[in-house]
Amino acid sequence: MQAVARSVSVRRDDVVTMARLLWLAFAAVSLLLLQTLAAQARQESLAPLVNRISPAVVNITTTTLIEGQSGAQGIVPEGSPFEDFFREFQDRNGDQDNRPRRSNALGSGFVISEDGYIVTNNHVIAEADEILIEFFPGDGQPVKELPAKVIGTDEKTDIALLKVEASGPLKYVTFGDSDTALVGDWVVAMGNPLGQGFSVSAGIVSARNRELSGSYDDYIQTDAAINRGNSGGPLFNMDGQVIGVNTAILSPNGGSIGIGFSMASNVVSKVVDQLREFGETRRGWLGVRIQDVTEDMAEAMGLDKPGGALISDVPDGPAKEAGLLAGDVILSFDGVEVKDTRGLVRQVGETPVGKSVRVVVQRDGSTQTVLVTLGRREDAERAETGDDDGAEEAPLDENADILGLTISPLTDTLREDLGLDADADGLVVTDVDEASEAYAKGLRAGDLITEAGQQKVSSIADLEDRMDEAREAGRKSLLLLVRRGGDPRFVALSLEE
Repeated sequence: MQAVARSVSVRRDDVVTMARLLWLAFAAVSLLLLQTLAAQARQESLAPLVNRISPAVVNITTTTLIEGQSGAQGIVPEGSPFEDFFREFQDRNGDQDNRPRRSNALGSGFVISEDGYIVTNNHVIAEADEILIEFFPGDGQPVKELPAKVIGTDEKTDIALLKVEASGPLKYVTFGDSDTALVGDWVVAMGNPLGQGFSVSAGIVSARNRELSGSYDDYIQTDAAINRGNSGGPLFNMDGQVIGVNTAILSPNGGSIGIGFSMASNVVSKVVDQLREFGETRRGWLGVRIQDVTEDMAEAMGLDKPGGALISDVPDGPAKEAGLLAGDVILSFDGVEVKDTRGLVRQVGETPVGKSVRVVVQRDGSTQTVLVTLGRREDAERAETGDDDGAEEAPLDENADILGLTISPLTDTLREDLGLDADADGLVVTDVDEASEAYAKGLRAGDLITEAGQQKVSSIADLEDRMDEAREAGRKSLLLLVRRGGDPRFVALSLEE
């Protein structure tokens, strides 16, 4: 019995020892795992990424020759009694300010091909007489500054494409897909802020699809520090791809306050491809004037909901040739749903010139598909605008107060006073009640109402008929087509008393 007890005791000691060893091993593994997780939780250094992409970033120096002013110009107005005094003062001091001088400016850019194509902002190199490119030191890049020539520019997106001739292949970066960038993603901005040389800043994507001023704007907003001199530099994602071109900042003092804007790479890459191939942009052109559909407009037109792009005018061009009409609501373009005018303008501009596309519109309560062959916007902008076809002479009625407006049919005298064509037709707004909805929506004396309920009006009786028809159809608003200075827009006014 004693032998058996001793054997059991030994086995128990072995089990205890084994348990202690397992516990120690578990503790060691747990500690190692916690250390690993803690290390991963800490933000990794951006140094490897920066080292990889830096050689493709360049500093840009431009020189512009500025002509000097003659005499006292620029100091006092011409004809001022002080003009002779200041001219004599300048003569005594050698007239230093009147000689031509050189003005230098700084910016940034980045190389997109080994044969020397460089992307920057148009405003960085605009009107420059000389452009010099400084490359990031080391890694086989040119040591000396190289002169650059302008391949093409696009003012609408503020993009320019330059070219340098180097002795060997250059380090370059590629464009990424800006549409995949999410708010909160890390980004890196590089450039030459305030002339301090190559500099890096980091931040996140603060917002997407920002619009500043242009029809083709698609800016990425970031809090990465962007200052003067950063213009034209790249905004990188964490894969080292360019997803934006740093273009502008919002600041009360001219310095970075964490609100910077980079033109999205999906816009830039298309512009660059055209500049590289043609030396200029070639945007598609539909040939319509459009505006967004508001809720009251949708109700007045019998639409289920706001959306699409409402055609307010169809001058001579592809749309007119295809049969599109003022009052049509464009619901889809080339198979893509149209949500608003901004999206349609961008989509049309990015469609190849000469392509035939299907345009689905709502007209008179039903949908129709129209095949349109796109023209070229740049050609249209250079061409003179043709005169619109006019209607017959309107009969003469007396003034009437309707919908907060005092209106009168057009007469020859009114046409002359308003600078309208002899064949212009419609109802003239002679006064607007400042307490009315019409005033709140921007109607003013001198506006010309050419349509109501998507039908032409030339008399007060026409307008009253359109109002009655809208009420009979159960609509609460009447859609007016209003022209001011030749520019048309639709306005929906309530029919409720």
